[in-house]
Order: sequence, then C-alpha cells, then structure tokens
Amino acid sequence: MIKGFGGIFWRTKNLNEIKKWYSDVLKIEIENWNGTVIQPQSGNETIFSFFTEDDNYFPTDQQVMLNFQVHNLNLTIKHLEHIGIPLEKKKEISEFGKFVWIKDPEGRLVELWEK
Repeated sequence: MIKGFGGIFWRTKNLNEIKKWYSDVLKIEIENWNGTVIQPQSGNETIFSFFTEDDNYFPTDQQVMLNFQVHNLNLTIKHLEHIGIPLEKKKEISEFGKFVWIKDPEGRLVELWEK
C-alpha cells in the first residue's frame, strides 16, 4: 500500500536560521515555500525504524532523528570541517555503512550516512 515517503515536516523556532543552516551545511536548496524536493536516486534507500524510549542511539529528548544519505562521507566531513561544523560523534563504520553525526542550530542530532 505504501509507495514511499511523501515528506518530512517539523516546526522550528527560527525559520530563516534553520533554512540557512540546512542550505549552507548540507547543501539542501531550500525554496521560497520553505522546503525542497529531494529526488530519489538509484541505489538510495529510505529507512523507517522505531526505537524504544530509552534507546540512546540518539538523544532521548529528541523524538525523531533525520538521516541523510551522502555520496562520499569523507568529502562531506571535509566540507563540514571547512565551514566549522563539529562532529558530535566520530565516524563509525559498521555492516550498515559509514556514519557521522552533527547538530543543527536547534540542537537536533542529524545523522549522515554513506551506504
């Protein structure tokens, strides 16, 4: 029945700041309607997963965590270093891929993943 995700929507305290951060840091082109369309590419996957209330994979006071799949995690890390965005956790490599985490201006942990 489900064909795919139709969107991710959330409230923000400072719309202009958060739009600029996601544009500058993650190179997401935010349009005048305060969003963008991310077209799926061949080989991309969207994971839908639940975590228990006390799971510490991401902060327990954060209800949802964004995960963005990137083409090259090492180049992404270099970009983040260049613009002064610190990693919240060092790079991890597992059977699921390579991961790093950063925080947006409102303190949300954001996961970056190379499959």
